Amino acid sequence: MEDKSEPLIKKRGGYHESCEACTIEKFKESSNGIPFKLFSFVWIITLAAALPISSLFPFLYFMIKDFHIAKREEDISFYAGYVGSAFMLGRALTSLLWGKVADKYGRRPIIMIGTFTVVIFNTLFGLSVNFWMAISTRFLLGSLCGILGPMRAYASEICREEHQALGMSVVGTSWGIGLVIGPAVGGFLAQPAEKYPHIFSAESLFGRFPYFLPCLVISLFALVAFIISYWLPETLHIHTEENIGRDSTQASLEDNSYEPTRTHKTEVSELKFSTPHRSLLRNWPLMSAIMVYCIFQLHDMAYSEIFSLWALSPRKLGGLSFTTADVGEVLSITGFGMLFFQLFLYTWVERILGSVTVSRIGAVISIPLLTSYPFIAKLSGSILFLVLNCASMVKNILSIAITTGLLVIQNRAVPQEQRGAANGISMSAMSLFKAIGPAAGGSLLSWAQSRQENDFLPGVHLVFLTLNIVEFVGLIMTFRPFLALP
Repeated sequence: MEDKSEPLIKKRGGYHESCEACTIEKFKESSNGIPFKLFSFVWIITLAAALPISSLFPFLYFMIKDFHIAKREEDISFYAGYVGSAFMLGRALTSLLWGKVADKYGRRPIIMIGTFTVVIFNTLFGLSVNFWMAISTRFLLGSLCGILGPMRAYASEICREEHQALGMSVVGTSWGIGLVIGPAVGGFLAQPAEKYPHIFSAESLFGRFPYFLPCLVISLFALVAFIISYWLPETLHIHTEENIGRDSTQASLEDNSYEPTRTHKTEVSELKFSTPHRSLLRNWPLMSAIMVYCIFQLHDMAYSEIFSLWALSPRKLGGLSFTTADVGEVLSITGFGMLFFQLFLYTWVERILGSVTVSRIGAVISIPLLTSYPFIAKLSGSILFLVLNCASMVKNILSIAITTGLLVIQNRAVPQEQRGAANGISMSAMSLFKAIGPAAGGSLLSWAQSRQENDFLPGVHLVFLTLNIVEFVGLIMTFRPFLALP
């Protein structure tokens, strides 16, 4: 099929010098196509967007307890699930809109708005004084932070097609690390007056707002990402009549030739009225990949919520009686393992096995691994710490491998001009499923903890069986005829 986007890029054998996207195209043609500097910017900005999503999990149990809204200890997980879901519900409602805006006005403006949103509303969440303020700030944070979809499109547009797996791996790595390091930050820095009384007094700001410090640290990092995003070159080709005319005039002077005005007008007409692509909703390779992706994201978000609540729950309810610092330490070690895998192993494994096969293998291994979790709770001491760290690291590495493979398939299923909208659809659908995950996971854990004495699937056995069922459904959907490769 003829590439309809060509008139949007080239100008009589060259590029528009005033167009940042054309500059990137020139780089991709004249180099090995791997922009390491831009990849580092993408990594930092994506990390800033991912950190606040799960940073609350280690301390959410105690935050809900401090709000005094739960009448029973078993009900804490129920209310915690709704706070965890508020962010994803907000993102589900607005992701498609942010994707379309990114396709029209560019990726950079949306990225800047999203990073600034993290600075404001994540800080306000740390200052929450009641349950409804916590839900409201998380919902607004999710609604106004539309970074991930445009950032995925951006990462695939700054490199050649053969390196798009690496671009998606950068986003996937940063996002996965953020979802693990976020809880580590929350676990180590929450309740600082209790953990570090020689530094923070009970009468200080951090003593009166025990969950403000981790939110503040993440917001300051997001402020750095906001400043960096200003220097990101735009990848969307925005060719106005003014810059086309300016570039053409400059080319005419350099070539000592005259280019008729009619040529400029014809090109502007081509830019504004290029042939539209087929409807994204009828693009089955894209839609099938999004559906499979949503199932795995539902599983991953429910698992993230359940893992922290389960680890913090008392032993009598089938938990591990961990502190927030204990959870933070486990997730920190997990994060380093994920980083090593994505930086040094994933691209090599994906090149050998392919994106779909990597996702299938990850799902197959995850099922017996999750089955072992209720039995891990019976361990204690250093054996418990060692086994839990290994299990958590392997589980999260498998999750990030599954996610990255499906992201590569999604971005290869659409041309550049539709990637923002395509990722917006993906984000809206995924966020809806992720909104269900924490609420359903928290409610399921709360109910399961109330049936410790049942003979059939007592306590958390039921919880991890349910997670395995969702994982198995996702695995089945990775096969034909459901999943169609582009």
